[in-house]
Amino acid sequence: MTGLSTMGVFRHSDSKQETLSADRQDDPRAPKRPRRKRYGWRVFWVIVVLAGVALGVAMAVESRSSRLQAREFSRFAASLSYSMQPGPSHDVVYPGDGPFDKRLGYSSLDEFLPRLLKRDYVITRQTQFSPELMRYVQHGFFVPYEEKTQAGLSITDCRGAPLYEFRYPQQSYPTFASVPPLLVHSLLFIENRDLLDPQQPLANPAVDWPRFVKAAWSQVAKMFALPGQSAGGSTLATQLEKYRHSPDGLTQSGSEKLRQMISASVRAYQPGAETLAVRQRVVRDYLNSVPLSAVPGHGEVHGLAEGLRVWFGVDFARTNQLLASSPADQQGLASKALALREVLSLVIAQRRPSHYLAKGRAELAELTDSHIRLLAQANVIDQPLAEAALAAKVTYRDWAQQPTLQPIETNKGISVARTRLSNLLNRPLYDLDRLDLSATSTLHGDLQRSVSQYLRDLADPEFAAKVGLLGERLLTPASTTQVRYSFTLFERGADGSRVRVQTDSTDQPFDINEGSKLELGSTAKMRVLTTYLEIIAELHGRYAGMSTAELRKVTVEEPDRLTRWALDYLRLNKDRDLAKMLSAALDRTY
Repeated sequence: MTGLSTMGVFRHSDSKQETLSADRQDDPRAPKRPRRKRYGWRVFWVIVVLAGVALGVAMAVESRSSRLQAREFSRFAASLSYSMQPGPSHDVVYPGDGPFDKRLGYSSLDEFLPRLLKRDYVITRQTQFSPELMRYVQHGFFVPYEEKTQAGLSITDCRGAPLYEFRYPQQSYPTFASVPPLLVHSLLFIENRDLLDPQQPLANPAVDWPRFVKAAWSQVAKMFALPGQSAGGSTLATQLEKYRHSPDGLTQSGSEKLRQMISASVRAYQPGAETLAVRQRVVRDYLNSVPLSAVPGHGEVHGLAEGLRVWFGVDFARTNQLLASSPADQQGLASKALALREVLSLVIAQRRPSHYLAKGRAELAELTDSHIRLLAQANVIDQPLAEAALAAKVTYRDWAQQPTLQPIETNKGISVARTRLSNLLNRPLYDLDRLDLSATSTLHGDLQRSVSQYLRDLADPEFAAKVGLLGERLLTPASTTQVRYSFTLFERGADGSRVRVQTDSTDQPFDINEGSKLELGSTAKMRVLTTYLEIIAELHGRYAGMSTAELRKVTVEEPDRLTRWALDYLRLNKDRDLAKMLSAALDRTY
């Protein structure tokens, strides 16, 4: 009975439910079941998944081919142009506070130009940006142009002949082909392994996608305190942008990193869609300009060549020969291994150069050992070379015994020109030498050197006797070295007088002509007076035989007051006796 009653309840309930369902179907106000909505959501998510897969496949293909980047970046970069136009330019933006721009003086143009204009210099030609380039740099990106591997102060004389030239860095790789392959392969293995892949002619050197994704994930993990090591995503191309153009050579934010990557991409594709030649130039430029801290008595160290010379005291050319060699004996292998260890130490030290090359040398040695083992495991170097490199020990230069500052050929003319430029631009000589600057001096180089040598020769008793400086009331052989001579020569022209020679017999930076104040004694005053009367006598001999009409026709250029006085005297006085003219000249009425 209980079971039947239970079954009856179920039957009754089912019957009631069926009745209610039938009633609802007949009732037009009853809501319908949302089957189509559920179907629509399923379709939507299928589309989202397929789109995500398609996007992922497209990104994977693009990361390998870079076809889209090459097309769009090269098309955009082609519109970023500039040209040299007459007169001052209003369509130009000077670089910011990047170390490279500050050292070469580009960041200071808005300071230099007003100083020069105030001193009567004129802007004859200046760069003018295209509208597209103006908009690009106004958004904060770096101007794309082929940057110099070497720069410095260059001064020519009045004829255009070289007077002074400073190049920094002093040594560098002129081309990619001049870089030893062993150095290239080692650098790329450590920093940017697929940079020179010939199978990717359109590759963007600013982005290494696997490395970039790893770096991005490491930053996310760091943000949420997740376990894992931090990783850097900078390629060699973005590192160049960073230490050349970013403020203080640092990446302070994600937006700064993005600016570096976009600027590097635009620079890479400016010559065209294919980038292999650009990528090779990136390797060369990186090795020539990588910052390697600073050294007392030398200053900043940039580039592998300077780093080898300053930090290890080794010859750049010799190191390259060793890296390119195939030694046949143990001594040759040891030399090549030491050269490899030295360059690897600098390549690794660039991550924290002020630490690794000073107090962190032991830590740098351990890192170098680790990288040598990795290079051997990847067959970048063979095992014998790796073992020899692990056994080698680098020797840091003793700056007390081996000063790093190399002497620069100089003379009084160069000192005068550099000092005037230094005052003109308000820069110390150290900074002046590193500006990307060419200047022309009024000095005559050959004449300057000849006069300087003549004045130095006067200290030689034999030469002094030959020119008549020895004798009673004159010099003695013992006193010739105690006299300092100075000389200045002006050349008069249509637009004024120009200094052609300015020198003295000292080897000191002090310039007697400009920096000294001399008090003439009675003997010196007599020499000056004698010279003055000799000039009047010369003018008398030149013009005394002319008639008054001829004297009026003589042209006298300003400010030659002595010639003007002589002509006036001869024209107004019938008695042209020399003695009377010399006596009148002593009154100095001109």
